[in-house]
Amino acid sequence: MVNRMVKVLTAAGLLYAARRYFRDWGTTKEESTSVLPGDHLLAAPVLQATEGVWIEAAAEQVWPWLVQMGQDRGGLYSFEALENALGLDYRNADRIHPEWQDLAVGDPVRLVPRGWLGLRHGVEMTVAAIDAPHSIVLRAAPPQLPWEMVWSFHLLPHWEDRCRLLIRSRLALRHPGEVAFAELAGPARAFVTRGMLLGVKRRVELGAAGGGPGTLGPNAAAGVPRTNEP
Repeated sequence: MVNRMVKVLTAAGLLYAARRYFRDWGTTKEESTSVLPGDHLLAAPVLQATEGVWIEAAAEQVWPWLVQMGQDRGGLYSFEALENALGLDYRNADRIHPEWQDLAVGDPVRLVPRGWLGLRHGVEMTVAAIDAPHSIVLRAAPPQLPWEMVWSFHLLPHWEDRCRLLIRSRLALRHPGEVAFAELAGPARAFVTRGMLLGVKRRVELGAAGGGPGTLGPNAAAGVPRTNEP
């Protein structure tokens, strides 16, 4: 009986540690618990995760990469081979595309192509708020998705040539089944998010080091989308 209890407590401790790791990878406690733009769009109870990475470049150089995200645009900069093995048809960009730099409140950001797994309209999120070059807030709710969700991207400048990129996901919890689904999907979500963070970091830093076409200065018109608030 004692041995069984010890095993149960050990397993619970390991699961809790793993959950804490994949839920807030790369962030401090202050970052993971801070209030960020877009948080107010979902009332409690919510399941929240925040991941982050340091990028050795100015926030203005990172911003254009975030603006052009989307399955039918610049991709998500994550694991393209895995995404396409699942039939998602991603082509992750390795340069800034000026034609994808116009983003405003109300615009759709596609995550899953039309027809995937029988989803006639695929999966899209809508830009709920945008503040260049600081934050992009995406929101989805029924019938776009079976649940309410906010996905937000935040650039926090540190001096002139370094910044933090934080990605936060918030899922509204209304039914017990949603809690179970979110917990089961947590590792997969964290895996993709970590891939995105490292993918953006690699692209930005390579462009900044080489001074190539992948970088846009803070005054480049193609890198400054329309700014709107709901």
